Amino acid sequence: MIENILETLKNLNFTEYEAKAYLALLEESPLTGYAVAKNSGVPRSKIYEVLDSLATRGDILVSHGITQQYIPIPAKELIKNRRIKAEENFKLAELSLEQFNHSAKNRENIWNIIGHNEILDKVKECILSAERRLLIEVWKEEFKELEAELRKATDRGVLVTIIAYGDIECDFANVYFHDMSNEITEEYGGRWLVFSADDLEVVAGIVSLDKDSRAAWTMHQGLVMPITEVMIHDLYIMEIMGKHRELLEESFGKNLINLRKKFSIHPDYKKHYV
Repeated sequence: MIENILETLKNLNFTEYEAKAYLALLEESPLTGYAVAKNSGVPRSKIYEVLDSLATRGDILVSHGITQQYIPIPAKELIKNRRIKAEENFKLAELSLEQFNHSAKNRENIWNIIGHNEILDKVKECILSAERRLLIEVWKEEFKELEAELRKATDRGVLVTIIAYGDIECDFANVYFHDMSNEITEEYGGRWLVFSADDLEVVAGIVSLDKDSRAAWTMHQGLVMPITEVMIHDLYIMEIMGKHRELLEESFGKNLINLRKKFSIHPDYKKHYV
């Protein structure tokens, strides 16, 4: 039992002698330095050096009478202090290393992700690290799986804009509903997902093929910029359609179907990426 406690104290940044001295004081205090050495097994030649270290760190208190005596701070207070110190260290490390957050990742590579769940896991990871803006073009099926992470991003002040395919119910983000979601799903033969975080990284791919789904994740600016701007262009079109639908559909057909047909290379006007 004692050995386990000593190991626990070592994990809290105690040396072996410090752990033995502190534990001896928990069992009985106040004690003189001589008594701590006797009760703990710490060599007398080392005991005052050990006690000074514990006192400097605030783990024990020292009386300043003719004969100095020592008492430990309560175990609960010790744990509380260690927890506070650990949090401070984590915050300091986070701030100190933030400058390397993006440079540490290879910004030149394009990474292939295989599998529906794996793709969404990568998107969730990117959502958690976002700080300013998220753009996502998504079907309702995948939105349900990402909703919790997107909501948390909004709660911490990230601007979330969704280009939605299907009846997505969302009360926390800017949502633009794409017309003819079912027809487009049929036209393309599947569902895709396009995601951009802070104009720094993107995930884009087909997500409706279960384990055979394919997507790419990259921080390569040669892809991040055009993919992000295509999504913004979609938002432009949807804003324009909202203001001038009647005029535009008169020229290009319902939901601009004639434009999609014009730029199709297949006789059936369907896409054949899948």
